[in-house]
Amino acid sequence: MSTQRGHLHPISSLIREANRICFDMGFSLEEGPLLEDEWYNFDALNVPKDHPARDMQDTFFIKDEEGKVLRTHTSPVQVRYMEAQMKKGNTPPYRIIVPGKVFRNEATDMTHEAEFSQIEGLAVGEDITLAHLKGTLARFFKELFKGAEVEIRFRPSFFPFTEPSVEVDMRLVGDAAPEKLRGTWIEMMGAGMVHPSVLESAGVDAGKYRGFAFGMGLDRLAMLRWGIDDIRLMHSADLRFINQF
Repeated sequence: MSTQRGHLHPISSLIREANRICFDMGFSLEEGPLLEDEWYNFDALNVPKDHPARDMQDTFFIKDEEGKVLRTHTSPVQVRYMEAQMKKGNTPPYRIIVPGKVFRNEATDMTHEAEFSQIEGLAVGEDITLAHLKGTLARFFKELFKGAEVEIRFRPSFFPFTEPSVEVDMRLVGDAAPEKLRGTWIEMMGAGMVHPSVLESAGVDAGKYRGFAFGMGLDRLAMLRWGIDDIRLMHSADLRFINQF
């Protein structure tokens, strides 16, 4: 009787690969709770009480636990990590990545899910700049897409927890780039320099230290990497889908 071999889910595979790439650049992997305090999910990230993201249509609030939400992004781990390090007396530099599930109260379709996965990156030090962010992302995408030539561009944007904030576009060129993606600018993530208020919320001296942060959807990245055309397949538990990987 032959033994069937199991297969990694594409998101699990992507997390392992992203962790390997970022580890080689000096980042460590961190995790945080899925059930999060509003303080860490919003307030500490410079999201004011009247911000639209705190409305019911975007956030799952916990009925019987006041002040608790299903986290809407992996960014709360930034604050938790920096706060814990400062309490131990460990000042920057910090470099972490945070992969994990997040939740949004929104309609499900081919490109949106109420539950999906993100990966967050944070680097804090005395001399961190946007140039470091750009170089980090260029190396990440080049290794993820197996040596394809990568071009990165920034477009001005706004996020409460970064200043300045940018939308990050990626373009793969050269023969090593997947044919479906070759030469096309693709919006990949939001990023920017960590807002001084976020550093101060975690107890880090914003006058001495600065950093960059980025966050992207792993489901979207997996769709691009393997040509998956429906995000709902990621959570379908259909072995015909999983067995392809």
